[in-house]
Amino acid sequence: MIYCCTEHVELAMDVIVDEYEVAPNLKKIEESEENLSTTCEYCGNKPMYIVSN
Repeated sequence: MIYCCTEHVELAMDVIVDEYEVAPNLKKIEESEENLSTTCEYCGNKPMYIVSN
């Protein structure tokens, strides 16, 4: 799973495709989950999406 902001969502999807050779699953983080301590894996901003295989 990759937590990412809107700026890096395409990069995260490319990484999943390159590493696992499958179509990525994209899930928008719900308001109830917005208080996560996790940040975007690429820039440290607030994550808006979870990209997984």
